[in-house]
Amino acid sequence: GMPRRYSDYPDAYTTWNVISTIGSTISLLGIIFFFFIIWESLVSQRKVIFPIQLNSSIEWLQNTPPSEHSYSELPLLTN
Repeated sequence: GMPRRYSDYPDAYTTWNVISTIGSTISLLGIIFFFFIIWESLVSQRKVIFPIQLNSSIEWLQNTPPSEHSYSELPLLTN
């Protein structure tokens, strides 16, 4: 095999070099886009329309977490 630090590879590896270059470019663009999404979400501070924690879920029906085996059957939740 060839060492990693050669600046000129044989022509037989050109196709794989191009595929590798395209893949690394796509990865770089994905990372840049990810950081842009994180930055934009922190800067815009939009209000949450659909909260994850719904007040109809079982956690919000109790003031403290219920002790283990406190229910003989699972409670029925309704909206």
